[in-house]
Amino acid sequence: MRILAAGALAFVPMLSAPPATPEPETPPQAVSVQVEPGVSKGTGKLTPTAGADKLIAPLGVDPACPATLRIGMRSEAKKAAYATMRVEADPPLTASRAMLTSYLPPGYEVRAKLLVAVPPGTGAGTYGLRLRTPSSTLKVPVEVVPVDGLDNGGNLALRRPVTASSQHVNANYPPCSVADGDRSSNGWAGGNGWNDATARSWPDTVAVALGGARQVSRVDLYTLDTERYPASRYGLRDWDVQVRAGGGAWQTVAQVRGNTAGTARSDFAPVTAEDVRIVALASNGANDYTRIIEVEAR
Repeated sequence: MRILAAGALAFVPMLSAPPATPEPETPPQAVSVQVEPGVSKGTGKLTPTAGADKLIAPLGVDPACPATLRIGMRSEAKKAAYATMRVEADPPLTASRAMLTSYLPPGYEVRAKLLVAVPPGTGAGTYGLRLRTPSSTLKVPVEVVPVDGLDNGGNLALRRPVTASSQHVNANYPPCSVADGDRSSNGWAGGNGWNDATARSWPDTVAVALGGARQVSRVDLYTLDTERYPASRYGLRDWDVQVRAGGGAWQTVAQVRGNTAGTARSDFAPVTAEDVRIVALASNGANDYTRIIEVEAR
């Protein structure tokens, strides 16, 4: 049994003038709230769950890309019933929901995405996040850290500022999501992945400011790719990788042509760069939008 999140609809951009052309199909948002079967122990407990034992929330990032955590609750009751879990965050942090409510058969678990925002002026440190059910409370510490203090795993683009040539307004496709560390296409149209606003019009660009001069020799690009919406039909096909330093001219360091995979790695001679840019030139199939899930620079 699955429950669709409110507003989980695909957009269909309107065409303004004849001749009539097939309207571009846009993959819908992935399910953000799920109810999954399990095994009930018959204890009557409603147990809160979280996808991680702590949450890292960087300071100064685009508000459109807050820190995210999968939360949930599991029913060990003997009978089906409505279940509610309350969500509390220490101020000034704010959570995207104050509670999670669902009808749960015995043994089932409901899961949902929680967004935790860090307002400007928040001090670095550890804050509390609590998931409360009538039977128990799960505490998940939230570590608020400067971007430079993140463990980026070598990805110089992680949580850095992103600018794009355009952004589609009919769903949630923030440019900052291409540098949020989430390579998965499962959150498409729900905040994870960028879609431009100019169908069948090229080029499109998305640029990441690296926070200073960095040595870069590799850029990985992740485009939309799921079993239902494969990259060979919906993903980015052709693009250039560019860099620049000191606000100078953009320099093309790699080119990708004919891509049909969900990810493509571009290696090039090491270069000092302050910004990295993807210049999108074509997508696969007739539905020509630029769809990028993640850009990593190393």
